[in-house]
Amino acid sequence: MDVEIANQMAGGHDFSVLGMFLRASLVVKLVMAGLVFASVLCWAIVFEKFAVIARMRRAIDRFETLFWSGKSLDEIYVAATHGRPVGTAALFVAAMDEWRRSQSAQAGGHLASLVQRIEKVMEVELQRQTEMLERRLLVLATVGSISPFVGLFGTVWGIMNSFQAIAISKNTNLAVVAPGLAEALFATALGLLAAIPAVIFYNKFSHDVARLGARMENFIDEFTAILSRQLEDAAAY
Repeated sequence: MDVEIANQMAGGHDFSVLGMFLRASLVVKLVMAGLVFASVLCWAIVFEKFAVIARMRRAIDRFETLFWSGKSLDEIYVAATHGRPVGTAALFVAAMDEWRRSQSAQAGGHLASLVQRIEKVMEVELQRQTEMLERRLLVLATVGSISPFVGLFGTVWGIMNSFQAIAISKNTNLAVVAPGLAEALFATALGLLAAIPAVIFYNKFSHDVARLGARMENFIDEFTAILSRQLEDAAAY
């Protein structure tokens, strides 16, 4: 830090958010800008995840109502293939496609192997649906874990500048020290501002994804049980 900066720090100061940002050193500015960007990115992901999870929950509710309405599997299949199936509808469509391929190729042979293939296809589709729900959650986890340390780095750098200002100006007056400390603490505040919502919403969305995943896993168990009974009844005749 040169003498000009030290003289600026000894004079009047603007302690507004913009004033502290403009007065900060280049390194602290980069830290602040990076944390603000991370915070904005996290909020964008939060709003997107709210929409995606709500849409998935509604889709699962609609399909479960359709599935237990008493309609035949073919009628449910036709209804589920309208538009792009998601959630349990996607699992059901994948299972029915595998069943129809096995029937058309006369590969049904052993009932147990057919049920295992259908169950495997549904599990693969479950992974796809879960990955879609978890997309970009890693960003929230990363921001939540590293933002406090990035803010702390800005704080340490700002405190170093404050001590340099004291050494250059040879003045231990609080007016010399306070601006640098304020900038340093502001970097920490930005780090916490980015990290706290990221951690909160990461935990919430992880819980929501786990609950939706459990619902889809339960559907796999229920559907394979129903399918096994139907195949066994068909083979008995």
